[in-house]
Amino acid sequence: MNYLKYIIKYLISVLTIHILTLFYTNVIVYAISFEEALPCENLQLGQYICKEPIVDIETQSEENCDKLTKSVPVECMPAANVTCKSSKYGGAEVTFNGTTPGFYKNVSCRWTNGHSFETALLLSVFLGMFGIDRFYLGYPAIGLLKFSTLGFFFLGQLVDILLIAAQVVMPSDGSDYIIDYYGARVTRICMNEETYIQPSDS
Repeated sequence: MNYLKYIIKYLISVLTIHILTLFYTNVIVYAISFEEALPCENLQLGQYICKEPIVDIETQSEENCDKLTKSVPVECMPAANVTCKSSKYGGAEVTFNGTTPGFYKNVSCRWTNGHSFETALLLSVFLGMFGIDRFYLGYPAIGLLKFSTLGFFFLGQLVDILLIAAQVVMPSDGSDYIIDYYGARVTRICMNEETYIQPSDS
């Protein structure tokens, strides 16, 4: 008789565990199925791909580059079978196929304002003693000083040739030089929040 009680208690406890397991499983599945999709702008790297910006033939810089932020919006396509809230579709949840644009992302660009790198360098080499290179780049005070002293007795001319060639001295309005898009541009490399440091083997 005692054995029968133990068997009944055991069966009741096993049945209770199964019922509770089924209940919590259904609750979790239900919650996941109704989980809100993220905005497409919050997708992680690898979940989308962006188009390259359009390059202006005359300025050799990206079209519609903003002067203040030095960035330009480009279309980005979420990967296939990714569901997110797209601002292009009024914030609606959309499942993408990998080729449909879903949002815009700002990428850095070069804003140019008519100052050619080759022109500045040639002026510095041939007319730098008269300060013409500094006048061209928008530094009239230094240009006048170079003109009055023959380029600081040619020493200042040599320094400016090196500074312009290394793209340290840029136009005074904050713009970039007009250089071929895949030309001899200097890119300064620096660390930021997205920099990955490879751990050492030791």
